Amino acid sequence: MRTTRHGAAERAAKRRRGIGLPVALPAVGVVVCLAAALLIGGGADVRRTADESVTAAPVLSGSPAVAADATTTPTQARVTSPAPSLRRTPTVSAAGKPPVASRSTPATTPRAPSSTPRAESMVSTASLAGRIKPAVRYRGVATAYAAGDGNGACLYGPAGDLMIAAMNHTDYESAKACGAYVRVRAANGAAITVRIVNECPLPCAPGQLDLSQQAFSRLANLSVGRLPITWTLLSPATPGTLSIRYKTGSSQYWCGIQVIGHRNPVATLELRTAKGWRKLNRTGYNYFLAPDGNGCGGAIRVTDIYGERLTINGIALKPDVAHPARVQFARH
Repeated sequence: MRTTRHGAAERAAKRRRGIGLPVALPAVGVVVCLAAALLIGGGADVRRTADESVTAAPVLSGSPAVAADATTTPTQARVTSPAPSLRRTPTVSAAGKPPVASRSTPATTPRAPSSTPRAESMVSTASLAGRIKPAVRYRGVATAYAAGDGNGACLYGPAGDLMIAAMNHTDYESAKACGAYVRVRAANGAAITVRIVNECPLPCAPGQLDLSQQAFSRLANLSVGRLPITWTLLSPATPGTLSIRYKTGSSQYWCGIQVIGHRNPVATLELRTAKGWRKLNRTGYNYFLAPDGNGCGGAIRVTDIYGERLTINGIALKPDVAHPARVQFARH
């Protein structure tokens, strides 16, 4: 009868299992450690890559910066602080403010509205004026003379209105003052408007006006003799239009021309010729002369001290006749 030695075999198997277990356990431990190390290293690489990608990504102006959070995936993030703007910062000046481009604005000086001619003349300017200029107040003395019929050095002829005056030789300026209207004011407050039709020769001083007796008596008694005054150029509301007159003896070979009834002082007079406009010289007796007659009888262009030009056509070459021109200078 065979006897199975189960006990010995079991003991041998147990012994083999006992030997293998200590060997297997360290091997398993090594494998587990290696796996853990690989997992841990891989996780670190993943987190670093996520952080670098967030840091390296450009942040547009107005977008928040982000940082990885332990509770989020690499594609999730929480707001931590505002991101620096990529917008260009303007250059700062020494004063600490951004520079501003300069812009020039034309300066304007508005004219003060006024209902009086004198106030208007005080704010006017003229580039063609001689010694007597708009917006200038002149000082001098007033004297008186017997004006007769009102004719004088300006050769306007008899005057229907004797509110006239003779300008001193200096300010007369070779007839440039002829026809000018001036506002005269005395120290006592009395004021008059007169038209310049004559010249007061030396020793009349600059600023002096020799008034007709009719005009002087409006300011003070004739017995005063010399009266301190101030006066300014005026651009009055004169009625009517100006006229052109050829001097005695004028023809197509020689002519003298004067302007009558003009509101503002006349600066220049020109004649149209085949070569264009010809500027004539002015005499002390208030005529513009064309010694060779070139342009006489043709179109005439008159310019006042404010630069306004009036062109007059159709004036017949008839001496000693005042030809109405149907035009007038503007009021200033």
